[in-house]
Amino acid sequence: MPTPAELSQIPRRLAPRYARFRVAERLLLTGHSHQAWPDVGFEGQVEAWNDAAALVDDKWARAEDKAERVRRGFARLLGERDGVIALGQNTHELVIRLLSALPLSERPRLVTTDGEFHTLRRQMDRLAEDGRIEIVKVSAEPAAAIAGRLVAATNDRTAAVLASSVLFDNAHIVPGVGSVLAACRSVGAELLVDAYHHLNVVPFSLERLGLTDAFVVGGGYKYCQLGEGNCFLRVPPGRERLRPLITGWYGEFARLPERAAGAVPYGDGPARWAGATYDPTSHYRAARVFDFFGDEGLTPELLRAVSQRQVGLLAGRFDALDLDPRVIARDRVTPLESLGGFLALRSPRAGAISERLRARGVLTDYRGDLLRLGPAPYLSDEQLEETIAILGEIAGRPDR
Repeated sequence: MPTPAELSQIPRRLAPRYARFRVAERLLLTGHSHQAWPDVGFEGQVEAWNDAAALVDDKWARAEDKAERVRRGFARLLGERDGVIALGQNTHELVIRLLSALPLSERPRLVTTDGEFHTLRRQMDRLAEDGRIEIVKVSAEPAAAIAGRLVAATNDRTAAVLASSVLFDNAHIVPGVGSVLAACRSVGAELLVDAYHHLNVVPFSLERLGLTDAFVVGGGYKYCQLGEGNCFLRVPPGRERLRPLITGWYGEFARLPERAAGAVPYGDGPARWAGATYDPTSHYRAARVFDFFGDEGLTPELLRAVSQRQVGLLAGRFDALDLDPRVIARDRVTPLESLGGFLALRSPRAGAISERLRARGVLTDYRGDLLRLGPAPYLSDEQLEETIAILGEIAGRPDR
């Protein structure tokens, strides 16, 4: 692993490769939400256009090649060996297909937490409102207790447990998710892990985490730098007989010539979870970006080292400001190694501070009373230090 001094030089090497996003000229502290795309992504977009222009409807063979490269890219990040990687434009459509394949009439109970991203949060709330499915939400605070609470809430009426491995609002890593899977399997339930805030910023291993028999959902909008339209559902081995009720015609694309009366057919592998016609441009872009990460040696382990150093720098500089904790404060109980890819600062004025930072050219965001600062591997130490200096001016003088 590179030394701290060597890690500090990586952003200088990478920044020129993101020229179209002007990362060296801007303070983009939204790396936990929307990281900049490397310039090769633009080349992928152009390639998609040129293929469509040259091949028209015959472009789909090339599009499938790009999709397969994207599946392999996600598989590498997951440490996937035996499961299936299905692709979707967003995580919601994939979660809905999974839910539609579960025996909810016989097992009308879903268990989750009150700290899930809006994809799950809203859908679970609507199902609870409808009343035909029992939604059980356990507390997400503290993160260290989440796994135990999920296990305790899981019974033989449970169809699935749905929970994150890294919380989206405060970046806390959730330990013990493997124990949740064990509890699910003991009663015949499924486990869906939302790894969106985990993948490519904290090393992920299905085997090491004890999740080889779990469903996993995530995507490339954040730390993978793939942009929109690049999400996945990892389907564990042994689920070949599941038949999603919400299904698109791509699910039988390979069998269209032999379509006959009888049960609705499904394709093999990823096709079982497919939707319908989509814009393949996102996969052209993603395939190029996955190649870029490989060529640059940007492994999850290296990116974790860069991220931890950057989060540590932000935390250290923030602590040195010695601001009034009633105005803005940092969680100093949770160690930095228990955080994902960003630093969350608690403030009753989080929204106002974020807006004032934006007015000063610093892009951040907030969730409730949490101001989120998300570095990225192309940001220099000087940019991070400037961010905290501006934050100190704003938070230290609330009248401005």
